[in-house]
Amino acid sequence: MTSALTLPNGSQLASSWPEAPSGSQPLPYGLDHLLALRVPGLIATRRHIHSHPELSGEEFETAALIARELSLAGLHPRLLPKGNGVICDIDGRPDGPVIALRADIDALPLTDVKDVSYQSTVEGVCHACGHDVHTTVMLGVGMLLAQLADAGQLDGRVRLIFQPAEEILPCGSLEVIEAGGLEDVVQIFAVHCDPNLPVGKVGLRVGPITAAADNVTVRLTGPGGHTARPHLTVDLVDALGRLVTEVPALVSRRVPANSGLLLVFGHASAGTRYNVIPSEACASGTLRVMDRDTWELAPKIVAQVVRDVIAPTGATVDLEYLRGRPPVSNDARAIGVLTAATAAALGPEGIAETPQSMGGEDFSWYLEYVPGALARLGVGRSGPNVDLHRASFDVDERAIPAGVRLMVQTALRALAAVR
Repeated sequence: MTSALTLPNGSQLASSWPEAPSGSQPLPYGLDHLLALRVPGLIATRRHIHSHPELSGEEFETAALIARELSLAGLHPRLLPKGNGVICDIDGRPDGPVIALRADIDALPLTDVKDVSYQSTVEGVCHACGHDVHTTVMLGVGMLLAQLADAGQLDGRVRLIFQPAEEILPCGSLEVIEAGGLEDVVQIFAVHCDPNLPVGKVGLRVGPITAAADNVTVRLTGPGGHTARPHLTVDLVDALGRLVTEVPALVSRRVPANSGLLLVFGHASAGTRYNVIPSEACASGTLRVMDRDTWELAPKIVAQVVRDVIAPTGATVDLEYLRGRPPVSNDARAIGVLTAATAAALGPEGIAETPQSMGGEDFSWYLEYVPGALARLGVGRSGPNVDLHRASFDVDERAIPAGVRLMVQTALRALAAVR
């Protein structure tokens, strides 16, 4: 059902989703009614977070807001050691299992160009990847599950993880793990906004859903010289050209074709004058790959190919290969839980198959320790959609109650499945 809602600031939100969609199953203990009452506040919270974004590693005010909201729901959140993330347990049956739900909370270094009332107020920073939605969805989940726990209707413990620094290296998920975020956890789940899916659809896939992503930087040095006499020096511009054109193709020939390896240089620089051969040059980019075994071999392969390509030029090579994150590989049982939860939360028609993505996601580090799965939450707006990591990215806010219903059903089904 669709209708208009009035937000706390008095503005109207058309086409919201305050009630359970057709074909879905009701949430237990009257939570559908509570969710309907909470929708305006959740959307207002999302807009506040969107207009006050914080970069990776600097999410202190966002974490404080999360802790306040969870405390108001009667929960007992704890900040991560740096104060820029939150972990909060919702305690149900003491002899039940522990499952975790994760939301990332950081923004990107982009200037928000949307003409909306909740446009970013922080110059050069905006939520262009939907992490504000992830955070808001998980706050809604915490509010509803707290009611179930108080009523003695929660069959175990649900751990909410509000994670910093998903967008940078080193990954914020490792910070959470070090802080004990996975202690006793038997399964973990997360969603990520997908503007290519409409609201009410959830993209699911068993196995690799995102790629491993590493950073590669190659610095070349030489004596420098005059462009009239390249034979007397090392032509670093020529060497740089060989590096960025030959290395990616040669690396891909050293691995199985079905590994999905992709090496792309996004930055290259050399020199400042038309008639001077520079003494320094640099190129940096990312290596992405779907296959876990190939990811393990990638640093050695890249290093060897770079040396082979540059050796004839005479340039000195300094290679920095920064490990990022492995692929997200969804556990089949966890996808089974998400599939059942999607049908219950949004109706059977909400289930959609999602393709593999070459994007990286540090949710993968959690899956190195416990099984789990990442789903894609439909947030597509009417008309042409803007892809993630674009300064004009925005979502259909009806995705917030849809995401809350999905993750509540996921938590309940996961607890029942491992009970």
